[in-house]
Amino acid sequence: MTSRLGPLRPCWVEVDTSAFGGNYHLLCELAGEATECLAIVKANAYGHGLEVCAPAAVRAGARWLGVTSAEEGVAARSLCPTARIVIMGGIFPGQGRAVIAGQLTPVVWDLNQLDELERAAAGLGPASVPIHLEIDTGMSRQGVSLGDLPATLARFTTASPLHLEAVMTHLYASDDSTGETTAAQLERLERALGFVRDQPTLRPEFLSVGASAALLGGEAGPIAALAARFHLRPMLRLGLALYGISPRYCPPFAAGKEPPVLTKALEQLKPVLTWKTRVTSVRSIPAGAEVGYNGAFVATEPMRLALLPLGYADGLDRRLGNRFSLLVRGHRAPLVGRISMDQAVLDVTEIPGVEPGDEVVILGSQTLGSQALGSQALGSQNGETLTAYDHADAAGTIPWEVFTRIAARNPRLAV
Repeated sequence: MTSRLGPLRPCWVEVDTSAFGGNYHLLCELAGEATECLAIVKANAYGHGLEVCAPAAVRAGARWLGVTSAEEGVAARSLCPTARIVIMGGIFPGQGRAVIAGQLTPVVWDLNQLDELERAAAGLGPASVPIHLEIDTGMSRQGVSLGDLPATLARFTTASPLHLEAVMTHLYASDDSTGETTAAQLERLERALGFVRDQPTLRPEFLSVGASAALLGGEAGPIAALAARFHLRPMLRLGLALYGISPRYCPPFAAGKEPPVLTKALEQLKPVLTWKTRVTSVRSIPAGAEVGYNGAFVATEPMRLALLPLGYADGLDRRLGNRFSLLVRGHRAPLVGRISMDQAVLDVTEIPGVEPGDEVVILGSQTLGSQALGSQALGSQNGETLTAYDHADAAGTIPWEVFTRIAARNPRLAV
């Protein structure tokens, strides 16, 4: 890793594109041939790097990519000229021209968004701009309500440049293994689809419902059945599982009652990301020495400490100080003292031979000794693994935040 100034600071992320492609193929297999699978690469591909993951998804066979914003859509278009790119977070005033010029597909739910797109598409022929219309089925976030749906559908006239290509909703509790909330949402969605069916000029092609949790939790069947009743093709939006992590279900499925798709996913999904740094320096301290800001750690015995060149500005959660470990030479080394903006300290007293330049794994797997491997080493009996859930549990958050918190100053490298 070098720049025009020379070698870069040794903090980086390795992205296993083979594992990424394999995960996509597995999830498509679990979804079934009749279901279209959209690869979510929003938020810099969940922190894994848009420039690495968007082309990898297309190489794996993905026809559709999902991003948050028009800005992300433009960036994805420059990387993937032939992909269909859906803007999941809607559009804002003044963005219509960029959306149309980039051949991006916006999710809409508000009449102002339709106004923006129609103004930008003036002069284009009828049904020139594909639209994915989001229905609010209970999350109260984005989406048109059932009460406002007829007025919204009326905007899709035969003379309009807007074409209703897909109807979608967001299942906000698909990780609830009881399925009660999802069932209620699908009932509301069915009522909404009845309004769409009553408009003879509307011919949407897709019903876009459900993310990784819906697929692995066994909801793909009911979604596909609903789509079939309205002559639509089901579409799933694959996120967390695409990056090799299965959502957790609450309450957990009873033993032996797990959906077969979940069992297969847990056996075959491969984590994609490994986050690494190197030891900057090593020092010995006596008992009673304080470590880090405000002396939040005090040595009770002589210790050896390894300094690392990363901190919370890199995405290492400040709450992990004195309560989490990283991997050095295949062993867990506790973080001691407060994590600084740009540095952290490990206790390597019990790990022989640690020296400057040794590779440290922040998230991922490492074999015993000094060699570190990516996702291929998971489950090895000759080393240790730190998962996104390990980080999340220690910091009181979720894997999505762990991934997306990794700062841009950690370059993403395809491996």
